[in-house]
Amino acid sequence: MKIAKTNPEYLTLNVRILILIYTLLCVLTFLFSRNFFIETLNDGKIPDGLHLIVFFTIPAALLIILGISFFKLVLEFILRRPGSRSNVRLLVYFAVIVIFSITPITVMTSSALIEIVRFWQSIDAAASNRAVNNFIADNYSLHLERFDSIIKNNDFTNYKNLDERLPSGIVSVQVFILDNEIWENDFFTGDEQFSLPLPPSMESGFSAREMPRDLGTIRFLQLLQPDTAVVVSYDLGSDFDTGKAILENQIIRFETLNQLRRSMQPLLIYFYAVFFLPTLLTTVIIAISFTRQITHPIVQLTEAIQRVAEGDFSIHILTRRNDELGMLIRTFNTMVQDLEKSRAALVKSEKITIWQNMAQQLAHEIKNPLTPIKLSAERVLRRWQNEPENIGEILESSMMAIIQETEGLSSLLNEFRTLSKPMEPSNSITDLQLFLEDAVTTYSNSYPKVKFDISNVQKETLLKIDKNRLSQIMTNLFLNAIAAMNEEGVIEIRADLVKKQEACYCRISIKDSGKGINWQDGKKIFTPYYTTKESGTGLGLPIVERIVNSHGGGVWFDSAENAGTTFYVDLPEA
Repeated sequence: MKIAKTNPEYLTLNVRILILIYTLLCVLTFLFSRNFFIETLNDGKIPDGLHLIVFFTIPAALLIILGISFFKLVLEFILRRPGSRSNVRLLVYFAVIVIFSITPITVMTSSALIEIVRFWQSIDAAASNRAVNNFIADNYSLHLERFDSIIKNNDFTNYKNLDERLPSGIVSVQVFILDNEIWENDFFTGDEQFSLPLPPSMESGFSAREMPRDLGTIRFLQLLQPDTAVVVSYDLGSDFDTGKAILENQIIRFETLNQLRRSMQPLLIYFYAVFFLPTLLTTVIIAISFTRQITHPIVQLTEAIQRVAEGDFSIHILTRRNDELGMLIRTFNTMVQDLEKSRAALVKSEKITIWQNMAQQLAHEIKNPLTPIKLSAERVLRRWQNEPENIGEILESSMMAIIQETEGLSSLLNEFRTLSKPMEPSNSITDLQLFLEDAVTTYSNSYPKVKFDISNVQKETLLKIDKNRLSQIMTNLFLNAIAAMNEEGVIEIRADLVKKQEACYCRISIKDSGKGINWQDGKKIFTPYYTTKESGTGLGLPIVERIVNSHGGGVWFDSAENAGTTFYVDLPEA
């Protein structure tokens, strides 16, 4: 039994593996695209060359896989392999559906990106930066002027007489004394969180701010004596430095956006190539694989039907599908099995019928010569009994009749044995022209009114057939042609080389000028024991057909009444 599987002969990748890769790509796209945008917006530049090589590895591999799949698809289409047109048609349908689906989204997304970029470009980041810096500087200057006014209007040198209530905006007053070259805290009043371990500077005046020590604070130092320093702290507010840091951070972000604005086009190309293209490529590869899986069972079923139509009932298709196609394939397998059983029963019945007919015909052919044999023997016996002295008058003629009929029976049995026994093709080589020259000479002597023309048979035309088998073929065809012409006419023989199914054959044609074969006789001419000649056995042409078929050739004829007959014989060339 020939088994055909419904799985495609080759797939670039299994569909399940492709779906798994597609899912992983979607997850990786979500994770890495988020990190990609965060890092890009923070750094203000597209990834470097090393990242590009790493990121483009997956798209490159998928492009190679897609290229191989597409090449196979095109090659199958060019070679007109079964199912290739359906694969291409399904893929075109898929492409049309995808285009119709993504076109509106692509148009809307493109329009949105264009408007976002246009709006982005309308923002004057430099002016915003200048305004923010001016705002911070003005705010700080106002606080500094107020603090200077408080210092001028209050005497902080007489710190020992300071009340617990400090002027508005002053959060602490602290006095340091130098003792053995070490500054020590001698006096403090105000909020403890503004207390300092050391003086902020060694010179009188406003101290340079230092973070995080002076967070939200301006310090003023006044040296009373070389060893005494008074530090007055002014509260800028808890949100001043925090807000300033936020504004400065936004300024940096604006600068980053300005840098990205110049790289937006390559950045989008990079993003689509790294994150969108792999998903699209995987989708196309899955589509190609799906089309193969969809069409392959149909192709297998079509090829199996063709084999059944050619007479091969041993085909069986394996499938694990549980859909309608699987049901159709299982129904087909059951139908083929039933047909095989019916065909086997029919062949057996036909064989029995053929052998019965052949046995009946053979019995009839044997019975015909037995009658004259019996009559001749009875005639001799009666003469021997009644007139023994005159037996010589009939003995010779009776014995000759018996011998003649016995030879006919022997010839009939030999032909029957040739037709019925297995026949193996021979590996001998026969030169057709030399064979025909000998045969034509023999038949020309026996039939002087028949002319044989072998001028169209070229020299060294070698056939892969035994000389005796070739003689059986030509003898039957020559005798039939001679009988059709009433032993007078022209028999033209020619040989041509032909090619059938990558094999070379020699096509021999034997054309006579006889009365031709009518269509009723032509339908039965290769049937055993069917003959139109009074003395024929009806086994000559069946034997010719048997020999030619056993050598892988073919035999047929072309005839018209009163216009002659041409027999064609294809035999393998050596």
